[in-house]
Amino acid sequence: MIVIGITGTLGAGKGTIVEILKERGFVHFSARDFLNKRIKELGLESNRDTMTMVANKERELEGADFIAKGLLDMAKKEDKNCIIESIRNVKEIKYLKEHSEFLLFSVDADIKTRYERITQRGSETDSVSFETFCKNEEREMESNDENKQNIRACMLLADFSFNNDGDFSALRNQVEQIMDKVQYKMRPSWDEYFLGIVKTVSKRATCNRGRSGCVIVKDRQILVTGYVGSPTGLPHCDEVGHLFRKNIDDDGNISNHCVRTVHAEQNAICQAAKRGIALEGATLYCTMTPCRTCAMMIINCGIKRVVCQNKYHSGKDTEEMFKQAGIQLDFVSERILKYDKQ
Repeated sequence: MIVIGITGTLGAGKGTIVEILKERGFVHFSARDFLNKRIKELGLESNRDTMTMVANKERELEGADFIAKGLLDMAKKEDKNCIIESIRNVKEIKYLKEHSEFLLFSVDADIKTRYERITQRGSETDSVSFETFCKNEEREMESNDENKQNIRACMLLADFSFNNDGDFSALRNQVEQIMDKVQYKMRPSWDEYFLGIVKTVSKRATCNRGRSGCVIVKDRQILVTGYVGSPTGLPHCDEVGHLFRKNIDDDGNISNHCVRTVHAEQNAICQAAKRGIALEGATLYCTMTPCRTCAMMIINCGIKRVVCQNKYHSGKDTEEMFKQAGIQLDFVSERILKYDKQ
């Protein structure tokens, strides 16, 4: 999932860039809409003064990155490429970079041109004089308080900057040229590609305590898949409930495990055995660190690499076993991707 944040001066064309990206399938999330919802909850009139006041107060109470956190949570539920519009605080940028595949766009234009545009737009926050417009911008452009808007500092952190002094087509051309490069560079890696398939496979799982999936691959070709579910012909947890067994891990942590189901990794390996498919030298992709039993099966069937989306809190035993057996274990969610911005 690509997250593109948009910052820039007032009326510079942030909304226009949003519309261009929406044509490419991006889902739009707006800081303005996020704040307006809070303003209505407080029973206040929606204008730029109240928006600035509420944003600063909420940042002070909840942290400077609270808007970014809220919008990113909403975006992750969509699980699609998305736009977060109206980035105004440096800590918002830092949070988004740390928690998503994030790029920041900034846009600027001559101030008189921008005022003409917002006058034509005529939204509830834009019906102001040119003098007020300039004062509003000055107030939001810089601040020594980390909880307040600092648009200038945000713009300096942009990965790509656009000038919007021209017409719509000129801005579109700039954005399209960058997006052609960005979306090519941000194609999923093979690991991300197969983990995406794991996520789809996991939707077939029939135990709601752990809807995990597994895909086993060799030479970039899928050999078998598996998901959590009861043995063939037996009732599923989703139908009759869980069958729990208390488990104590090496650190003394106690948890209840459902033992009605066969794990995703086990099901995939069983499918390979039924079909006479050799797994020697293959790569296994799964939702989280395999359990000890799955790990032993993985070792014995000759799989040489395991790629997980997440670390399991009780996975230390498995990690040590894989290390001794010479199996490479990778966690894609911990990897930070870097992109060519040239």
